[in-house]
This record gives sequence, structure tokens and C-alpha cells, in this order.
Amino acid sequence: MKLLLKFFSLFFAVLMAAEVSAASLTPAGAAQMHFAHPPHRVVCLVPAVTEIIFAIGAGDGLAGVTYHSTYPAEVADKTVVGGFFAPSIERIDALDPDLIIAADLQKKVREHFQADRLLLDPPVHSIDQALARIEALGVIFAKRDAAQKLIEKNRAELAVIAKKTAGIPAKERQRVMRLMSPKQLMVPGDDSFQNDFIRAAGGVPPHFGRNGNAITVSVDELKRFNPQCIYVCGDKAQAAVLANTELQTIDAVKNKRVFSFPCDLTCRAGAHIGAFVSALSARIYEKEFSDPARQLTPDHNIGSREVALALGYVRQARVVESRVRDFIDKTLVIDFASPQRVLSTLEGERTGITSVGNHYYPPPAWGLAESSSVAGLKKRSCAVLGRNPGETSLLFTGADMDNLVVSRKGFRDMEVYALVTAGVATNAMRMSVDRGNYYEPGTINIILLTNTRLSQQAMARAVISATEAKSAALADLDIRSSYTPQRQATGTGTDNILVVQGEGPAIDNSGGHTKMGELIAGAVYDGVREAIAKQNGITANRSVFARLKERKIDLWGLFPGTEVEDCSLDKAQLVGALENVLLQPQYAGFMLGSFAVSDAEQGGSLTDLRGYGMWSRAVSSALAGHAIEPWPHRFAGGQLPPVIALAFESLVNGVCAGKPGGGP
Repeated sequence: MKLLLKFFSLFFAVLMAAEVSAASLTPAGAAQMHFAHPPHRVVCLVPAVTEIIFAIGAGDGLAGVTYHSTYPAEVADKTVVGGFFAPSIERIDALDPDLIIAADLQKKVREHFQADRLLLDPPVHSIDQALARIEALGVIFAKRDAAQKLIEKNRAELAVIAKKTAGIPAKERQRVMRLMSPKQLMVPGDDSFQNDFIRAAGGVPPHFGRNGNAITVSVDELKRFNPQCIYVCGDKAQAAVLANTELQTIDAVKNKRVFSFPCDLTCRAGAHIGAFVSALSARIYEKEFSDPARQLTPDHNIGSREVALALGYVRQARVVESRVRDFIDKTLVIDFASPQRVLSTLEGERTGITSVGNHYYPPPAWGLAESSSVAGLKKRSCAVLGRNPGETSLLFTGADMDNLVVSRKGFRDMEVYALVTAGVATNAMRMSVDRGNYYEPGTINIILLTNTRLSQQAMARAVISATEAKSAALADLDIRSSYTPQRQATGTGTDNILVVQGEGPAIDNSGGHTKMGELIAGAVYDGVREAIAKQNGITANRSVFARLKERKIDLWGLFPGTEVEDCSLDKAQLVGALENVLLQPQYAGFMLGSFAVSDAEQGGSLTDLRGYGMWSRAVSSALAGHAIEPWPHRFAGGQLPPVIALAFESLVNGVCAGKPGGGP
């Protein structure tokens, strides 16, 4: 008897094909699923579900994912089977999964695979449904306790926001709208979970009288609702909303209350619902949340964990978790047995320091009163940590201290520790190219400690060695600038380094030609790479699709209309065919090579592209099965960097001139 697993309404349901009967899979009903063992070769085509599977500790059972799944870092080790809208049947088949988790709209997957291997995920319309999905996945993967802890964490975060917004009078509640596409004015339908997010954040969502994942609204409809806050996915969309001439009379645009959040949070009812609702609510009600009278509990420490540092002058090192302004802060605190001299790029040179640290303050706190100044942050942080501000040197970051990396390098009797947090998803930049328009506490933070006594010049030189190693790590990871994505980033523009003088044999030089400089650079290089992987899920072996996203290149957005000129395929078919092509190693390699050629052309070291053009024509001919003449030019000048435009032109021309179906 075959077991057909489907999500129904709030929960999964189990259908026994022979009996043609359905049972609602409540947590109790989930126990009816008779797996001898949890599924161990799973292909998950739903990014939100992939995120949950990792969050409950069942990621080892995943064999394949879509390229839309980019977090956590471990997802980079999974086979990519295509995109959400057109996953490759062949790639899924090749993995021989015992379970496939698919969305209802993935019709070809549903038609091809036997029902006993399918678990269908229909749209989630509410926070309760999303949390019930976590619970059911815990049952399926035998991770009930982990799933329950994840649910409790989210509910606790939601409860804090509910309490903080409870006292806001109805007439002062903000009208809030999620805008999915500034160009077509697309918003979630009335029944979307995204509107439930708004309600949970204390806002008032729109009611347009239409349901659906995404609906198109008119300018007049937006003006009638007149949102006081609009939030979007990504800085580019934020700029487009603010620049839209038709929306200038809307309160949110007029008052510049258009907020941008990471797409993985706004578009998914996954593992981080409470975190997103908290961040959204804090942006909507910055003034109210900044009012000390509205704080629910006094600032206090919750607990701590040890960080192992085998250095004689370090009395203790811990990550301390605190509740500050009702939100969870986390601080790496290193206490010394005797006062130290430190050199900080945030505070300069300081003496008599008994504690150093790196303080993570979470997104909900970023816009609140004292968070706007380093002095205010330090005063409040030291107060809750019980440290003297005059004897403490802190760095500040938006990178979670759960993703702290302790990187050690040693040679004979010399030891170097680099304690690193790093995030590059939002403000990576290339120095000498990008403009500096604002300041906020650092994103890549490095604390350096050695078992030697560094002279003042050695401490200063250590900053250069560490900076060069950090930039080398970013270059080898191919981190792109957030502002000019056609160029590699050299840092985030807000990075800081803190060097501790230390105790032990005297060291006067820590430059590149010294063993100390080598150890510092090695520890920083490894630490930055690992920290970026933990914080952003970016690794050297990430897919070509992830690299396209980092360059802000969207396959669907390459073609502005619904029809593609000089192609037998429509837009949806062509995008699906391109995804299928890029799943194949030889064509993915061509695109990765094109990225490198593009960097050389952008940097000025490559000025003659005729050789690359020959390579592109050969790739196009291989796809089509014959030479292509005449050669269609498909992209307007400036739409893409020249080399990338030629790369896509060769793939599109090859697919469009190939056999029916658009594949090689």
C-alpha cells in the first residue's frame, strides 16, 4: 500500500492510495506515518522547508535542493537540481530520493514521480500554519524535540512583540504594506502569510479584496490605502519605490519610511518568523520602542558560554547573552589578568584595558535611539555586562555571535588567535570605487591576540597584515560589492580590527616578511572565510546560480517582455532551459570562466575580447548543434557588463537555435 504525503491546510495529511481516504496530520496524526527510519535521501524543492530541515538538525538527510536555497552554509554541499519554478526532473531522478518535498505548482514533478515519494507543500497563509509545518517536519525527520524548541523560540519572540505593541492605541497603529514589485505594483493577496507578519508586528495590513500569493494593484488602490510604512526585499527595490513619481503623495514615500529587509526573511515563512516580525515591528515603531517607559523588562544577562583561549594573560573569555531593550544581544567578552594596551580601529590606542570584546546587537535594535551612536552603544553594553567603560574596548557588529570563529595559527612557541565575525550580504564594498555615504558599526570584526608582547609598531603593522589577509579572503571567495556588483569587494566599509599587546617574548615587527605576520595573516584569512560561511552561507563551492544572484543578475529579469525575439520558446520555457543548461558542469564552468574574464575586462587588464568571443561562439554552437548565423544581439548596452552580456547571448542563442524544448 502506497503512502501519499501531502500538506493540507494547516497540517500535512496522509493519504492511503488503496483506501482513497485522508487523515489530517496533526502532531498526533503524524505518528501514523510508518517510516521504518526517517527519510535519508530527500530532495527539497521548497526553500522555506529546506531552511526548517536544517534548523531542526535534519540537514544530513538532504540530497538535493533548488538554487534558491542559500542558507545555512551546509546547503552549498547539496546537489542543486534547478530553480523553484522549473526543477530538473533528470537531476532529481539521478539522486534516487526516497522522499521529494515539492510545491503544488511544480506540476511536472507531481506528474513524473510516484505518489509514495511525494510530500506536497501548499501555500502557507498564517504564522500558525507555518509553525505547524515545523512541528510536522519534526515528526517526519524524528526531530520532535528540536522542532519544538524552534517553535518555542519563534513564539517567544512573537510574544515579546505582542506585549510591546499592545499599548499602542488603535488610532496610532501604522498602515503597513509589503510591496513585492515596484514596477508592476505587486503585493501579497489578502490571505498571504506576509499580511499575518504585519499584524503580528502590530501594523495594519491592506485589504484589497483579492487573495493569492501575489496580486497586482493600481496606483489609485495604493493611494486609497495610503500606507504609512512600506517594506521591500532588497535595496534596489527600496530605491525604486522612493523614486517612483506616481507614489510621491503616499505617506510612506513622502516621509521616506520605505524599509528594506533580506529577501530570505520577507518571502519565506520558514525558521526565522519571530526574528523577522521583531525587526519589522521595531522599524515601524522606532519611536515607541526607543521609549524606556515601554521596555518590558530591565536589561539583564541571561547566560554565557566559554570561549577557549590558551593565553596566560587571559583570565576568561565568554560569549554573554543579554536581554537589552527586550531583545537578545550577544557579546564576546575577554577579560585580562592584568591591564593591557590595545590598538582599535574604532577607538584608537588605549591603555589600562582590562576587557575587550565584540558586541552583537540584533536587527530590531538597529534603529533605536542609543543604537545610532557608538558612545551610546558602549555605555549601555558595558552597563549590562558589568564592565567599566573606561577600562573596556568594544567592537560592534550586526553579525550574530553564534557565528563567531576562533582561528588559531602556531609556529614553534608562537601562537596567534583571530576571533572573527563577518557578514558581507548587505554592505560589502570595493574601496577606491564605491562611495562612502554613511557609518554604522562594523560588519567584519577581528580581535587579534598572541602569546607575545607586541611593540606599538608591531601592533600597527598587525592591522595591515590582518587587513590584507581579510581582502585576500574576500577575493578568493569572490565576494562582490553590494553597490557595484560587477567588481569584487575589498571589505564591507565598516570593518574594525582590535589588536591586544599581549604578554611574552617581545615582537617588534609583524609585517609580511615576518613569521608573526604570516601567522596573523593565516589566522585572519581562515577566520574570515569560515565566519562568512557561517553568517551568510557563502562558500567557495557555491553554485553558479548563487554567484549570479550576488551579481544581481536574475534570469527572469534578463528578458523584459513575455515573448523573446528570435526564439521558439516563450519566456518561461527559455528561463527553464537556461537553468537546465547551467546545471550542466561544462556550461556552468563556461559561466564561471566568463565571470573571471569579466573581472579582468572591468579591471583593465583585458582589452581584446576576440578570443573570448570565439569561445562564446563555440559554446553556442555546441548547444545548438550547428553554427549560428546571423548572430542575434539580445542585450542593450549597460544592461549587463560586456563579457557577461556576451556569455548570456551565447547561451540564449544556442538554446533558441537548438532542438525543440530548448535543451542541448
